[in-house]
Amino acid sequence: MTAFIAELIGTAVMILLGGGVVANVVLKGTKGNDSGWIVIATAWALAVFVGVTIAGPYSGAHLNCAVTIANLALGKMDLATSLSYMGAQFLGAMIGATCVWLFYKSHFDTTDDAGAKQAVFCTAPAIRNLPINLFSETIATFVLIFTILHFTDAKLSDDSIVGLGSIGAIPVAFVVWVIGLSLGGTTGYAINPARDLGPRIMHAILPIRNKAGFDAGYAWVPVLGPIIGALLAVGLNTLIH
Repeated sequence: MTAFIAELIGTAVMILLGGGVVANVVLKGTKGNDSGWIVIATAWALAVFVGVTIAGPYSGAHLNCAVTIANLALGKMDLATSLSYMGAQFLGAMIGATCVWLFYKSHFDTTDDAGAKQAVFCTAPAIRNLPINLFSETIATFVLIFTILHFTDAKLSDDSIVGLGSIGAIPVAFVVWVIGLSLGGTTGYAINPARDLGPRIMHAILPIRNKAGFDAGYAWVPVLGPIIGALLAVGLNTLIH
């Protein structure tokens, strides 16, 4: 196991479970159809818990480009290592999304709603207002990163940057859970460029019947917003400490 493989597998499992709950809720004929937002937000939080538990001992379990960018901005990682982490995250997200499609393929085939099928892979705004949507992703990610930076007694070693090891899995899950329940209603809380863009690319590539478009006009929001949020969190953390 290497840090790259840990980030890849951890992210893939996180997306498998996170995308899986969306598929279970929105696709036609599933056992969990129409079970609602609380189910989605809760399962996403637990998906993060599982991914962090898997990857934590080997990579610190970033599983999120925003976390990696925060570490880079803090000077805790070099550029080459951070790019390796982010590459693993994107690849893992694409693999996880593909697994969700295979797992629920029969339900994708019977679902007519193109938007519902796309929602399994990536986020979309409830009301399309790009400046507000960008603000939503920025603030939600700021809350995530700023909180992570204040975790205590969660480091596995001196090389653990923000305490996202196995011990930190439960606190991270709670943060993601409350973000989903409180701040997720506007954009679906991507809070992670890899989590949104990787599966969005797979949605465009996979042979899904009657699917929605890539939506390049919005796809940059869940990428740029989390990056801005992470940098703001680092900036404020540095200022006050």
